[in-house]
Amino acid sequence: MNLTGKNVVVTGGSRGLGLGMVEALVARGARVTAIARDGAALEVAGARLGVATICADVTDETAAHRILAEVRPDILVLNAGTPPRMARLDKVNWADFTAPWETDVKAGLYWLQAVLNLPLAPGSRVLVVSSGAAQHGSPMSGGYGGAKRMLWFMAEYADTISKQKDLGVRFQTIVPQQMIGGTGVGDAGANAYARALGVTPEAFLTRFGAPMTPRDFGEKVASVLDDPKYLGGSAFGLKGDTGITMLQEATA
Repeated sequence: MNLTGKNVVVTGGSRGLGLGMVEALVARGARVTAIARDGAALEVAGARLGVATICADVTDETAAHRILAEVRPDILVLNAGTPPRMARLDKVNWADFTAPWETDVKAGLYWLQAVLNLPLAPGSRVLVVSSGAAQHGSPMSGGYGGAKRMLWFMAEYADTISKQKDLGVRFQTIVPQQMIGGTGVGDAGANAYARALGVTPEAFLTRFGAPMTPRDFGEKVASVLDDPKYLGGSAFGLKGDTGITMLQEATA
């Protein structure tokens, strides 16, 4: 899929991984609309990159349907989420444990439902950003790992429904396989694990190998969209050392 002129919506597009993706997509000629709750950060990103912006809460079900109906994107990237409340299992309360479910999973449900029920046009693609915690867990971040695995499952479910309804919309999962500094989630995780291990956050991040900045991450996501060899995959791991790895092939 040549990204030049493609209409792309990125949720959580005002900072962190979302902003890195917006930057990379704009560089490849896409027409991007960034969605986020922080109007001030959106305004800065919009002015710098020349992208459209919509200030909205991604957990608002009506906003998901309204925005997709108005923008009609060729590509939707579901990235918005809340940084996990970092604490050991024996110290975390229920509200903090379930925060990723109340934000990340709820938003995922509403936006995936909106894509399927609107629906988007045949040939559209939806990328759901998950986490390496969905593969290996994350003992200091409560329900975060489970929430990110649920998003992965939901992308698979949505892809199956798309096939059953003959919609022609592809749903794929993006799995960053390392903590990424300069992001709300990455910095929260690195700081918490570094304190537990008695090292600096910078030293902790080196354990993942070659670093991956938000813009590096964005470039890899753009490659997943741009390179035809990735069209058939269901889930992709992204890492600074190994680049893009297909984690799961699409089901028939």
